[in-house]
Amino acid sequence: QVQLVESGGGLVQAGGSLRLSCVASGRTVSNYGMGWFRQARGKEREFVAGISWSGDSTYYKDSVKGRFTISRDNAKSTVYLQMNSLKPEDTARYYCASEGTVHRSIVITAAGFYDYWGQGTQVTVSS
Repeated sequence: QVQLVESGGGLVQAGGSLRLSCVASGRTVSNYGMGWFRQARGKEREFVAGISWSGDSTYYKDSVKGRFTISRDNAKSTVYLQMNSLKPEDTARYYCASEGTVHRSIVITAAGFYDYWGQGTQVTVSS
């Protein structure tokens, strides 16, 4: 059974930083692209950042470019999202997801291509 477990969320002031982690088990995640999505209250889930299986390709939502960095440590089956210069509009529940195609070289932004999801971790940014 595949499990993705996120951690690292919390309450932070605007301008602060957080580092989210996602640990995977039950699947060799090193073979799959990974993504971070978020869902704010009353809004639809949206793509935030993604990384290819090799780590060679990354892609970001425009509003987080230059502030967020996605990375992965395949030896630890862990994906990270470093979030700097946080803004109140970044407040949401953040979800880690594993993409469904082995060794895809590009990053997929559509949630429907991700077949396993974590339970999420809440990020709240105060103004």
